[in-house]
Amino acid sequence: MATNDILNTENYKKITNNITRIDSLSKRLLATVNQRDAPNQELSAPNQDVFTNASALYWQKMVQNPEKVYMQQVAFWAESLQHFIEAQQVTVSPSGQQASQTEETDPRFAHPMWQNNPYFNLIKRQYFLNAASLRSAVDEISDLDPIEKQRLEYFSSQIIDLMSPTNFLATNPAALEKAVETEGQSLIDGLENLVTDLEHNNGELLVRLTDENAFELGVNIASTPGKVVFRNRMLELIQYQPSTETVRETPLIIFPPWINKFYILDLKAQNSFIKWVLDQGYSVFVVSWVNPDQSYDEVGLEEYISEGFYAAISTVKQISGQKQVNALGYCIAGTVLSLVLALMKKRGDRSIKSATFFTTLTDFSQQGEFTPFLQDDFVDGIEQHVEKNGVLPSHILSRTFSFLRSNDLIYRPAIKSYMLGETPPAFDLLYWNGDATGLPGKMTVQYLRWLCQQDQFAQSGITLFGEVLRLSDVTVPFCAVACETDHIAAWPDSYRGFTKMGSRSKTFILSQSGHIGGIINPPSKKKYGHYTNTDMRLSHNEWQDNAAFHEGSWWSRWESWLRKKSGKLVPAQQPGSEVFKPLCAAPGTYVLKGKSTSEK
Repeated sequence: MATNDILNTENYKKITNNITRIDSLSKRLLATVNQRDAPNQELSAPNQDVFTNASALYWQKMVQNPEKVYMQQVAFWAESLQHFIEAQQVTVSPSGQQASQTEETDPRFAHPMWQNNPYFNLIKRQYFLNAASLRSAVDEISDLDPIEKQRLEYFSSQIIDLMSPTNFLATNPAALEKAVETEGQSLIDGLENLVTDLEHNNGELLVRLTDENAFELGVNIASTPGKVVFRNRMLELIQYQPSTETVRETPLIIFPPWINKFYILDLKAQNSFIKWVLDQGYSVFVVSWVNPDQSYDEVGLEEYISEGFYAAISTVKQISGQKQVNALGYCIAGTVLSLVLALMKKRGDRSIKSATFFTTLTDFSQQGEFTPFLQDDFVDGIEQHVEKNGVLPSHILSRTFSFLRSNDLIYRPAIKSYMLGETPPAFDLLYWNGDATGLPGKMTVQYLRWLCQQDQFAQSGITLFGEVLRLSDVTVPFCAVACETDHIAAWPDSYRGFTKMGSRSKTFILSQSGHIGGIINPPSKKKYGHYTNTDMRLSHNEWQDNAAFHEGSWWSRWESWLRKKSGKLVPAQQPGSEVFKPLCAAPGTYVLKGKSTSEK
């Protein structure tokens, strides 16, 4: 073949194009990394005392009982040697390979080569052996403070997950196989995904979980018709277009968490909680919180209460002409809603007729899976960061939540995106999850110190606006929904707080699934069931043991409860009033930072 023919082949063009792409991507990668802020060590790892104390106790135990440690090491090396011998035997005589006795159900090792190939099988078995040995070493450490022991267990588990051979190209058969099949194209596409993620997050590595080009705010997500009828520096208040001719006279105002944006409750139409509530015949208002910048550094809990909750409730009362509203708070907004209810009790304010809480913590005496992050070394680091920067960036919270489920939310998506070169799927819930917000510095520190660490609301009382507020001050009828596998607001902790409230009328529902899946659970999906039990004098274990299980979503059960608190049917009103004229179409302007929308 002539030289010109070779130069004109498709393979040569492909190789040349890929070399050009790699060069361009490498330059972008270097530029992004160089622009990244220096990492804050206090936010990246625990105080070294955690590991120093554990190491000292381990070596002290070895000195006191060396034969036990020696026996553990001998057993480890014996099993390692056995793995190697078995791999050699299989290499010589493939027909003699036996099924591995390791954790074959682990989804990370589903590729057939982890079982069938001697090399990968040896790596897998050795990984499980190493993991078991590290866990055993941690378990053997005694005389360590319980919280420090829990932290040591958590961080050692993080090391185990990080060191999985599936996380490295040279020891991931699925990634290697695809690289060969695509002549390396998958790796180049993966590098493109990596660089794009870094650029999108100012050098911070946060894996995209969904295709962000698949959704457009106001078009196919957050698209329920409505108007912004009020705006201040803390929020935009959205009043939704009624979908029925008549509505219940007592309006419902929803306070979403301000860690993410409000449209978790207004995803695609078939998953939209807001649309479903409208279709049941209610007048619905939703708060869209501002995404704060450095100018909000002195905004604390009192500002969220006065300029947020009180301002929104007052506006809804004026627009609807009603003296009372029903209020709903989700996650952190539910926590602060309970503070608002306690404050209103002190002030004799009866503006809230009933309250609904989604996945809400009010008693922080047990910190659960967040224990590793709620100790002074991490909280001190956060306080130092917000003192310098004014806000806590969204990526810090996102990273913290992700590491609680690192295999599902970090490593598996990273493998698919960076090693396999796959485009993230189009998933509305994950799109919302990637649209996080920052937190004002003052509010962040108050929440972590006063509520999470000191548990003031459930213990001695928390002082706001000159009033000492306690859980027992919450006396309005309420319905609380918690989720069985919630890793952010563990349901036993949520339940414990509600048992301490002073309300005479208490309803508690336990949904299957987690922090989001258990809440965004429309009846049409017939997916997750729920538990009910009217006796909240029981411990959480007794409550669940004696609870009735119901197939399907809890939404209809909650609506039946809300209907009794919402008065008679009245003609539906269009959004706004003479005083509060519509400012713009939903989803408003505060939600759009970093996202696109279409005018409605």
